[in-house]
Amino acid sequence: MLNGKSILITGGTGSFGKAFATKILSEYKKIKRLVILSRDELKQFEMSNLDLFKKNSKKVRFFLGDVRDFDRIKMSFKDIDIVVHSAAMKQVEASEYNPYECIKTNIIGSQNIINAALECNLEKVIFISTDKATNPINLYGASKLAGEKLFLAANNIRGKAKTIFSIVRYGNVIGSRGSVIPIFMKCKESKSKFVPITHKDMTRFIITLDGGVNFVLTSLDIMNGGEIFVPKIPSVRITDLAKLILPNHKMKFIGIRPGEKLHEVLISRDESEVIYSMSDRYIIKPNLPFFKSKINKKLNLKKLNSSFEFSSDLKSALINIDGIKKKFTF
Repeated sequence: MLNGKSILITGGTGSFGKAFATKILSEYKKIKRLVILSRDELKQFEMSNLDLFKKNSKKVRFFLGDVRDFDRIKMSFKDIDIVVHSAAMKQVEASEYNPYECIKTNIIGSQNIINAALECNLEKVIFISTDKATNPINLYGASKLAGEKLFLAANNIRGKAKTIFSIVRYGNVIGSRGSVIPIFMKCKESKSKFVPITHKDMTRFIITLDGGVNFVLTSLDIMNGGEIFVPKIPSVRITDLAKLILPNHKMKFIGIRPGEKLHEVLISRDESEVIYSMSDRYIIKPNLPFFKSKINKKLNLKKLNSSFEFSSDLKSALINIDGIKKKFTF
């Protein structure tokens, strides 16, 4: 699927970008080129000195640039076939305090990706979204929802370009920046006897970094444009995570932070009119006025009923401490 192709990853030095690039270089030996696009020159330098990247230096390029800069993005897309757009401002509190900075990166930046992809006539572009984009209550989630809408609508305006646009939407990535796991691990290393918990009933979807990378790769393989791919991932109670990682710590409930939900939703009931299910994922196929996404009959899709909702407090999704131990390693 990727062999013989030139691939670019935005936000390429972040948690996901680094894992994605590592996977590509390890398992797709015949790619033409891999471009790591980010605005952090120190992280690019550090990443370029890792053994795997040194070994593949002839086909790896580190490209400094910001998704806010259209001309730079267009330059980086020259002779690229596939783009994975993971660059984003992801911190909820920082986005609330610096709203226009979030808008410039997550919304205007996403439109720059779309415009450059169409002008350069790329093959595929996939957008990394989040459960916070579903029924958002904070600016980060709202900006990701806007990014989703932009990517879906891009299929309407592509004209004679061959470029197709799709989306993957999933929950919290274990160990990534901003997830609760690093916070718990710091508590474990410190002398504190308390672990801060926002609410005793809070639940979250979780996925491993490797699981997120694999999900993006398989979605790239089957995308026809206009889909939102949602993995069938488990959810956990935050208190169960704390008990597992910090069994000797007492919990201190500090209250839900501004812009934070008690439970997250990956698929809302309002989207359920156009949802299909397969073994490992749900596929949302919104009705686009000028672009009809084809249904791949080989995928054996099953249409769901109109009352379906995939939320982190769903009993069928929640796993207990034993279930967490079986599925995840901390």
